[in-house]
Amino acid sequence: MRRIVDFLRRRRQAGTSLPHHLTPQMSGRDIVYAAGWRHPAREVLFVALFAFAASAMAQDLPGIPAMRDDLTPKDLDRVRAITTPTSDFSRPEQFELMQGGASTTKKRVNADSFSHSSANITFEEEGAFKLGNAIFRKNWVSSPSSTQASDGLGPLFNARACQSCHLKDGRGHPPEGSADATSMFLRLAREAETEEEKQAVASHQALNFPDPVYGTQLQDLAVPGLVSEGRMRIDYEEVPVTFNDGAVVSLRKPAYSIETLGYGPLDRRTTLSPRIANPMIGLGLVEQIHPADILANADPDDADGDGISGKASIVRDTLTGALMLGRFGWKAQSATIRQQSSDALAGDIGISSPEAPHHWGDCTQAQKACLDMPNGVQPRLGDTEAPEPIMDLVTFYSQHLAVPARRNLGEPEVLAGKQVFYGMGCTSCHTPKFVTRRDAPNKAHAFQLIWPYSDFLLHDMGEGLADGQQVGVADGYEWRTPPLWGIGLTQRVNNHTFFLHDGRARNLTEAILWHGGEAQGARDRFVAASAEERAALIRFLESL
Repeated sequence: MRRIVDFLRRRRQAGTSLPHHLTPQMSGRDIVYAAGWRHPAREVLFVALFAFAASAMAQDLPGIPAMRDDLTPKDLDRVRAITTPTSDFSRPEQFELMQGGASTTKKRVNADSFSHSSANITFEEEGAFKLGNAIFRKNWVSSPSSTQASDGLGPLFNARACQSCHLKDGRGHPPEGSADATSMFLRLAREAETEEEKQAVASHQALNFPDPVYGTQLQDLAVPGLVSEGRMRIDYEEVPVTFNDGAVVSLRKPAYSIETLGYGPLDRRTTLSPRIANPMIGLGLVEQIHPADILANADPDDADGDGISGKASIVRDTLTGALMLGRFGWKAQSATIRQQSSDALAGDIGISSPEAPHHWGDCTQAQKACLDMPNGVQPRLGDTEAPEPIMDLVTFYSQHLAVPARRNLGEPEVLAGKQVFYGMGCTSCHTPKFVTRRDAPNKAHAFQLIWPYSDFLLHDMGEGLADGQQVGVADGYEWRTPPLWGIGLTQRVNNHTFFLHDGRARNLTEAILWHGGEAQGARDRFVAASAEERAALIRFLESL
């Protein structure tokens, strides 16, 4: 509320007109009273006030709507009411079972639980989903090849198929007990240095700058006749953490380096950022959360003094150049699923698309042997290796992977764990629920109550998780809050429980203990909690 009052005061000082029910003479106390905090009958004024405060935020985000323009006032009231965090933990909330709205899958829990289509798409759309799945799973091959429309791999690459990283459409993992790092890679980048580079980042024309030889990520595989770029090495140090009740947990602290560099040394300014593949479920629903509802939780200057300063990621659309709200990727560097898919095809597999027309993938000008290799463009199909129809199917598939229904949500320990989750302040970043846009392009995504448990904002997570790598507006300490839906099925789907951006956490307890920065308070409350409270919290997370 302090943040809303501050916005309104600034608007008054700037001479900006106020809604008819708010006058320039009103004090902060008057505004709070008018907002309905002290009078239930005035709740509608709070809705209007909230929307107005969001409008004030829009001044710094040109082209990105900060007010919901898809709802009637009546619908807006309904949305605000149903997304208000609960204070009743005696029973499940209404609709909580269906955490992906009407698109939620209620099919039997097994290893395919992340691979089902949205339950509310049409029969015809199911066909498009299956075609997209086939492309997502297919292995690309090097050029030239007799299997036309499947060649163009690399020449330098990390994987041969999308499914190689997103195994079973789920979570990637660090190499454990083998050299297999297929679902994890090292992002390479340096910060802006010259004034021209700084301006490019400030105007959202660039996220950061690649290594001059190795490009934007380390490619540990190569087509025949070419040398790979190197191999990621991880060295772990065990660090004990003691809970207030005397229980001890060991965290593994990773250190990253590269072995057998194939093209000389890295630039001294290049930073290494490890990334595992994110789960694919619910992406289409996330894409249809209205920007206003994400921006409403942003507080980059911590105006309300709660220690949480979520920041919106602002990026440019590759094709139109328009500013958009980033919401996908570990640092929210992508605004749309199509852009995220195009970047992954180019960076991970070396396949070009209209959004990322890089026929030689991540090869740089310093890698002449790579650029001399043939590409897989088929002129009769288009001017990229994955032309428009291919990208349409891949995007549709990625947009319609269903979120599984909750499990055991009425179990007493799960309800107790939910109360602990709220009480520890976890919902300050892991926002429980949203209602998607009513005007979503696909009816399957429109006006759905969803429970991703994320605010999709950037947060400083402290020194322990820092990678030192700037990505657009995100600095080396900041990460996007990852959605938690489906997290309890990681073991069932992917046969592991490695969490966080680099999989360093071997279970959910370790993942919580790595939280720092803005999440330090919540982490410390977890350390101070009883064994029963900690177990209940984990049980709640496993039910998501």
